[in-house]
Amino acid sequence: MQFPILALALVLVAFTVPPSAQSSPAGNPLSLAEAMRLAEAGNTAVRSREAQLAAAEGARSEAASPFFNNPELSVEKSRRRPPPPDASTTEWTAGISQPIEIAGQQSRRREAAAASLEALRAEIDDARRQARADAATRFFALLAAQRRLAIEQRSFELFDRTSQAVAKRRSAGEDTRLDANVALIEAERARNAVARAREQILEARGELATVLQLPAAALPEIAGEIGTPIGDRLPYRLDQLESSTQAHSRQRAFAARQEAAQARLALAQAGRYPDLTVGVKVGREGPGIARERVTTLALSVPLPLFKRNDAAIGEAVTAATQAEIDRTSAMRDAQGSGQAALEQARKPAGARAAPAAHHACGLY
Repeated sequence: MQFPILALALVLVAFTVPPSAQSSPAGNPLSLAEAMRLAEAGNTAVRSREAQLAAAEGARSEAASPFFNNPELSVEKSRRRPPPPDASTTEWTAGISQPIEIAGQQSRRREAAAASLEALRAEIDDARRQARADAATRFFALLAAQRRLAIEQRSFELFDRTSQAVAKRRSAGEDTRLDANVALIEAERARNAVARAREQILEARGELATVLQLPAAALPEIAGEIGTPIGDRLPYRLDQLESSTQAHSRQRAFAARQEAAQARLALAQAGRYPDLTVGVKVGREGPGIARERVTTLALSVPLPLFKRNDAAIGEAVTAATQAEIDRTSAMRDAQGSGQAALEQARKPAGARAAPAAHHACGLY
């Protein structure tokens, strides 16, 4: 018996197994779109960043006010008791004062708050894309495992029937004992391959259930097709992938973080200049027969002799430098990973490359 020819025939038969040979889902099957939706809704990173929106929006609302400091209202009342025969008099003074930033700190504060909010929104979008990409990767891995099980099951059936046929031919004296043993070994190998394929399905289901935040037992059957585009049929080219890197949500987040850090640095440097406090007081003074209305305009400026805001400036410089390093590194890593993912997506083997390239291109 020519087992190499038989093995080749088995391979050809295995790769022609129709998709219907996969295990048919019971009930409502889980589609790729539904899996990505569930992953996005239950992802902890997405929910954690969404919880930070209230703080970022509150900071932007506070920075939008005309002044950073609140005005101060003061009221004074005094009673003067002169020696007799003069009568006692009551004097009062009311005033209001407002600290004013004179170095443009409020505009810098608005820029930092707006950039931080934009960065947070971009990070939320990136977390959602990452959740969808992870769900798609696990979904296609499970589909591939189911497809592999169908192929291995078909191979085992053919090898088992071949082993039985060889055993009958040996009983009839047409085949040798060696042929029967080889056929039996091949059938046992096929049986082991089926067992490994079943284990891979259990592992793939567990990984998909983890991404969807579901118990493995509660994960429904999935339904879909493995349609990884190959070669020229990819919906994007390398130059398109590289140009889309700038518009990717993760890169927008790093750019906004750097912009916010630069605004905070400018805010810290402007803190070297003292705030000007402007105040107005109105009061009534003097004895009853000669009372006077007194209006006072007050200006006060602290002298920046000892505190020059050096600590805040140093921290802001460090944060701005780190933000620039993070953005440059992320841009370089995105270009390299995008090109690698594109090359993997062009290969016919492997269903994990397509979601990675789609995520790098921002398609999910």
